[in-house]
Amino acid sequence: MALFGLFGKDKKKKLDEGLEKTKDSFLSKLTRTVVGKSKVDEEVLDELEEVLITSDVGVKTTIKIIQRIEERVSKEKYVNTSELKGILRSEIASLLEENNTSDIDYDIPTHPENNPHVIMVVGVNGVGKTTTIGKLAYQFKDMGKKVVLGAADTFRAAAVDQLIIWANRVGVPIVEQGMQADPASVAFETLEVAKSQGADVVIIDTAGRLHNKVNLMNELTKIKRVMEKIIPGAPHEILLVLDGSTGQNAYEQAKQFSLATEINALAITKLDGTAKGGVVIGISDQMKIPVKYIGVGEQMKDLQPFNKKEFVDSLFGE
Repeated sequence: MALFGLFGKDKKKKLDEGLEKTKDSFLSKLTRTVVGKSKVDEEVLDELEEVLITSDVGVKTTIKIIQRIEERVSKEKYVNTSELKGILRSEIASLLEENNTSDIDYDIPTHPENNPHVIMVVGVNGVGKTTTIGKLAYQFKDMGKKVVLGAADTFRAAAVDQLIIWANRVGVPIVEQGMQADPASVAFETLEVAKSQGADVVIIDTAGRLHNKVNLMNELTKIKRVMEKIIPGAPHEILLVLDGSTGQNAYEQAKQFSLATEINALAITKLDGTAKGGVVIGISDQMKIPVKYIGVGEQMKDLQPFNKKEFVDSLFGE
């Protein structure tokens, strides 16, 4: 069974609601760009560039989109401004399709010797990392999977306590050794417990400090090394959680974390409280790391698998 089931009407409605601020801001700027103008010319494209940049799409991705539209305009000689929305929509959709985000498998893969699937979660404090872990645990459990959490963010005050609260709320076991414990030791014990209990999924929380990349890199490398002693190939997924409401700052965090460890999936949270949803397009394009989940609300089910088509539809109000 695919994770979180099919992308049904309820999820699309929630996505529409979650991206409403982004959509309203984006489309109102787009409308102002073409008002009183009949054809897409250099002036319109300059204004469109500003619309995309102020919608947190990012400079490099914006330039890429503008260049594509310029090519279409020069090829077709005359493009009416009424067509601009459709052209922009198709170029953004194409850009998302081209990135290596097309074939995300939301099923839990099986590993040799029936070892659990191990997800290590990284991200700076305040991005919604612990909440994302709780929501993932809930949704995996809802699929009938046996989940174990590991509280290896042992440096931030209350991080362990917060994860315990989530584990109790969801009803899944948690391995914790309290504050100031060695994170690698927690990860090691978590995998031992998960194996002994026949777990399907393990989610390990880790410290979110970026002030010293060397220390972070060493710590994450150590955690990965001890996990591999218990389960070869672990962690199978390193999920970076980013706060979408911080716009381009989220992209900078993604760059910094990708230097510190091998991120292979992204979760972008808090899109419902911001007009900065365009950051999803820029991060997906620039990082070439799959955006796997997006957060569009506070409820357990409001962490959604990132569906590119549905995202673009919601962004353009369709």
